[in-house]
Amino acid sequence: MSQEELSAELDFSRNKLQALESGKTINPTAADLIKFSDYFKISIDTLMKINISKLGELKLKELQAGNDVYITGSQIRVLAITVDKNNKENVEYVPVKAKAGYRAGYNDPDYIAGLPKFSLPNLPKTGTFRIFPTTGDSMLPIPESSEVIAQYIQDWNSIKPDTPCIVILKGEQDFVFKLVTIQGEGKVLLKSLNSSYSPYTVNSEDILEVWKYYKHQTSTLPEAETDLQELKSLILDLGLRLHDKN
Repeated sequence: MSQEELSAELDFSRNKLQALESGKTINPTAADLIKFSDYFKISIDTLMKINISKLGELKLKELQAGNDVYITGSQIRVLAITVDKNNKENVEYVPVKAKAGYRAGYNDPDYIAGLPKFSLPNLPKTGTFRIFPTTGDSMLPIPESSEVIAQYIQDWNSIKPDTPCIVILKGEQDFVFKLVTIQGEGKVLLKSLNSSYSPYTVNSEDILEVWKYYKHQTSTLPEAETDLQELKSLILDLGLRLHDKN
């Protein structure tokens, strides 16, 4: 690609791009870094902290394929937690009315400390868990208004295809409870158990947190099922259990 072509793609003048490439511009502006990051699908953290010219061919191919650890979520991030008097992690509950506040304060220890806290039996000794109430019927046969107990996932690349997860999205987007598949080029596929809802993709940069389904609790009494419905429910339940074990 010529400098003329790249400068047009980035909305730079050729002289400005030449100065950046030659090192005459020592400190590029934040706006310029964002343009490079968006165009090449490489995070600003990688551009600023890693000498890309010294990476091997395999690592460069991973970056070109969109497998940037800062973008995919495998880079270490700080998770705010609370503990009880015995220094054991609490299980915080995120009410439906607190969704907007959670998106703003998910990494703020003071905000997390203000959430309702519980100590639940029979949870794994390792891992961080939270409770998220669900809305809508997109994950039937799991009933609407169920409370999903989910485990925090640090490395999103460790998620197996179609793993049920609570996904915390940025901005005005809602929390979603979906089957999650991490795709290439910074894309994440979200699917519903209810086939009436179509799958869709989101950008990994629009995701704040991912919490893997562990189990759910509900006050909804199930209706009597036909033999076919019962068989379908058993198959779906088996699929969730296999995902959890794997």
